[in-house]
Order: sequence, then C-alpha cells, then structure tokens
Amino acid sequence: MNIETLLVYTTVTFFYVTSPGPAIILAIVNGLRADMKTVMISSLANIIGLFILSTASILGLGVILKTSSTLFMIVKILGALYLIYLGYKFLRNKGGFNISDLEDEKIVKSKKSYFLESFILAVTNPKPILFFTAIFPQFLDLNSSIAPQFFIMTGIFLFISFSSLCTYSYISKKSKAFFKNQRRINIVNKITGGLFIFMGLGLLKMKNQ
Repeated sequence: MNIETLLVYTTVTFFYVTSPGPAIILAIVNGLRADMKTVMISSLANIIGLFILSTASILGLGVILKTSSTLFMIVKILGALYLIYLGYKFLRNKGGFNISDLEDEKIVKSKKSYFLESFILAVTNPKPILFFTAIFPQFLDLNSSIAPQFFIMTGIFLFISFSSLCTYSYISKKSKAFFKNQRRINIVNKITGGLFIFMGLGLLKMKNQ
C-alpha cells in the first residue's frame, strides 16, 4: 500500500467520519448531557462496533474483490456515487445537523446504558456500513496481503472516529450556543457537501492497483 493511497484514504476517512451523522449527533447530545468520562465510554463502544463492521466486511468482500475486477469497478463507482449523493444532501441541508436533534435535556442514564446505546447505533448505522462495503475496499492493493492493509486502514478509521466523537462532545459542552444557531449549521452543511462531492469525483478517477 503506497503512501499516496494511504494519504488519500486518510483524507477521505477524516471528512467522512467527521461529517454529521447519527454517531456525531449522539456524541453532541451526550456532550450536552453527560461528563467526559461517560462520553469516552460511549465513544469506545462506538469504535468496538465499527471494528466488528470492518472485520465482517473485509472477510466477505476481500476474497470477492480480489477475484473480480468487474465487481471492484462496480463497488468503486457505487462508493463514489454515494459520496456525491451525501454531498448533495448536505448542500440541500437534508443530511447534516438539525437543531431539533440537539435539545439539551437532562436525562439520567447509567454508563452501561450509554455504552449499549452507542454500540448498537454503531453496528446498525448505515453510514459506516456503506463506508466499509463501498469505499473502504477500493483503497486496498489487491496484489498485496490484505491483512496488514486492513489493520492499518481500520486503525486509522477507529482513531479518527474516537477522536472526533470526543471532540464533538467536548465542543458541544463548551459551545452550546453554536449548536443552537441554525444559520451557522447550514454553512457547515454546505461546506461539508462540497467536500463530499469533490472526494466522490476524485474516487471515480482512481485506478485499481
């Protein structure tokens, strides 16, 4: 796996992971409701769920993609189109933050409840499922061993995920006013949308290794 591909993968992963989605919304709400220790427990549950999804996808897709260049091309196109579709939704303010999702309610829950809530969300969330099945595989070098690439790429994804969830939670705790201003949120959505469309078009130009 060459460094250029790894850098492109890291960039795509960063913007994909840090864009608004169910896990991010939950992290923000948890930041408004709970302490940072609870937030970290919730974030840990999330990346455990993500690791399970990643492992399942690579076990199934790794063998198939290595033997079918046509399927690889289909997966590549679907992954790129999905990014472009997400970008369109963000530009239309239909895929990002919504103030109604960020109500600051005082809800008392156990740390176990926070853990389970985040874990279940992770393993059922279509956002990472689509990433690991449609975007993740196209960065693999099919002429090299899959296992080392899997651990490196999954490790990057999990690190960015954990860091971003904790960061969003901390920022929401310290900057409640920002997340209650829909005009600012709309600007964030439009910037995110443009980035997704740009990355989707870029993936279409990538060649199978």
